[in-house]
Amino acid sequence: IQIMSYYFAGKPVESNEPPRDALTNVWFWGRVIWSLAILCFALAVTLSALFAGNTSMWPGVPEGVAVILFFLLMSVVGMLEGMQIAFFAVSKLQKSERGEHPMALRTCELLFRGEG
Repeated sequence: IQIMSYYFAGKPVESNEPPRDALTNVWFWGRVIWSLAILCFALAVTLSALFAGNTSMWPGVPEGVAVILFFLLMSVVGMLEGMQIAFFAVSKLQKSERGEHPMALRTCELLFRGEG
């Protein structure tokens, strides 16, 4: 996703790593294609199970609603994962570097309150 974003923005990818040689490039793109294939397979299996009603969804819930709920809950999980990564990044910043936006300040105040 990062590489596609840079490509569509027309900007080169900035990295501290040296450029990849041919073998490393083949290994990198092979892993990208393999991961994409696994993701597509998992999505196909999940959607076919949801549309066939072969899930543990409550009885009486239409298949279309089950698919919408699946994507809604996956979006929530994705946002929570992103927040967790952002919180770990913010924990390494000094208090003066955390910004001045009221929502950011309230979030950091809540995040760093207490002992844990």
